[in-house]
Amino acid sequence: MTTTSELSALQDEIRNQYDQLSKRLKQVARYVLDNSNSIPFDTIASIAEKASVPPSTLIRFANAFGFDGFNEMKQVFRQNLMEDTVSYTERARLFRQTTGNDNSAPETPMEILNTFSMVNSLAIQQLPGQINEADLDKAVQLLVDANNIYVIGLRRSFSIAAYMTYALRHLERRAFLIDGLGGMFTEQLSMVQPDDVVIAISYSPYAQEVVDLVSLGAKSGAKQIAITDSLVSPLAAFSDICFVVREAQIDGFRSQVSSMCLSQTLMLSLALINTSKKNAHAGKKTAKYTG
Repeated sequence: MTTTSELSALQDEIRNQYDQLSKRLKQVARYVLDNSNSIPFDTIASIAEKASVPPSTLIRFANAFGFDGFNEMKQVFRQNLMEDTVSYTERARLFRQTTGNDNSAPETPMEILNTFSMVNSLAIQQLPGQINEADLDKAVQLLVDANNIYVIGLRRSFSIAAYMTYALRHLERRAFLIDGLGGMFTEQLSMVQPDDVVIAISYSPYAQEVVDLVSLGAKSGAKQIAITDSLVSPLAAFSDICFVVREAQIDGFRSQVSSMCLSQTLMLSLALINTSKKNAHAGKKTAKYTG
């Protein structure tokens, strides 16, 4: 029987073999790794179109990893999605959708809301399993120790970067949003030092400006935290910690719910540490005056 560990093993094998794949098969690999939540819902024609390859390439890709065809590979993702869904009602709905019995695209605003809510709920349920606990702890500690924190996020990632900058400043941290106003991307990051932290957020297709900036940050010796959508993201190569977040997606519209959840987790964790430090400091002052 297919299990969650079977999907993880497949994903690990794809990552391990990635550099040896042809250009076309790499396109499929990136799509498969980055869209595990949507693959059970999409037809082969749709997946081929989104991955910018002919359908025959999907068959070659599946064959390369020991499957008779791409539909057989899809079953690994489908079963994992079913097993990660706790509600039996949702499992039944997912079964109908992924087997083609109820696979019509949402059309009315309420249908779209229901579908987006469902896939976002699934993405959020799966998020803790995608995040390494040690990496999460280390990222929070890097933020605690940072002198300055520079946050980079352009285009679709801008809203996450703006929120993090807003939250960090409310936590009384020296935080700077790199937005490239006036084309001054490099100038805004030119003062970064080894005791600073750079947070970079970018998803496929990756903004070249962000890639250039994280490269600049790496040269300065600053610690780097990346939030991205793939282990083969260009941000991963420069980061000290890389969080890979799988967002829900419907008809090309990708959510930001999981990324925001991770961002808020980092901010709340930092806030709790700040509160503990202030309470400890206040306790020492009280002891000094009463001792």
